[in-house]
Amino acid sequence: MTGRVILVGAGPGDPKLITVRGAEALGEADVVVFDRLASPALLDLAPPRAERVYAGKEPGQAAMSQSEIDMLLVERARCGSTVVRLKGGDPFVFGRGGEEALACARAGIPWEVVPGVTSAVAAPALAGIPVTHRNVARSFAVVTGSTAHGDGVDLAALATATDTLVVLMAAGKLAESCAALIEGGRPSTEPAAIVQWAGTPEQRSVVGTLEDLPSLAAAVSIGPPATLVVGAVAALSTQLSSVAPPATTLASPR
Repeated sequence: MTGRVILVGAGPGDPKLITVRGAEALGEADVVVFDRLASPALLDLAPPRAERVYAGKEPGQAAMSQSEIDMLLVERARCGSTVVRLKGGDPFVFGRGGEEALACARAGIPWEVVPGVTSAVAAPALAGIPVTHRNVARSFAVVTGSTAHGDGVDLAALATATDTLVVLMAAGKLAESCAALIEGGRPSTEPAAIVQWAGTPEQRSVVGTLEDLPSLAAAVSIGPPATLVVGAVAALSTQLSSVAPPATTLASPR
């Protein structure tokens, strides 16, 4: 008897941001394979008998390789289990969910995806930054600041292509990312913000400009996981963060 795999987006940080379908899927699980950025509280939604397997990836190290994760999902499903792959944010937004879905499809394993609230829009929102705003930002783009193999991302090519640019996994290369955007034509005085641990009690954000954001973030030890937001909307954080707890906004002096 063949089971199935359900790729569930946990959303960012706050366990209450999981979708109703995501919570239902956890309640059906025989096995939960979970990531570092999925709230541990969500594991309580799975039956006590369910096997729990940590497959988190941290900067520079991983509990399991991606091929091992793919194999685990397929093997457990082949044994008849309902396997929930619990991932922070949305499985298909830089979450490697597409690779895991392909592994299941190629192995003939039934699979389902449950979209999650992506940190690409949630992290800015929780810091009081709307990624779009009438007459200020009519477009936005999302890019990763790091890749699985450490390959460079051509931020300069995207610098002026959109009103708001959101860079996920940006903390490790913040200075390089800001410099690349300036080199690509984005003004050095462009408002920019970085949001760390969005949706958790540890959430912090720093607001400045492309030029001074790296030094401001370093001064307060902003590290991963963090999301960079570049564009005029970032300046709204100083007005809106007071109604978007638990963010702590540290603005650069003007």
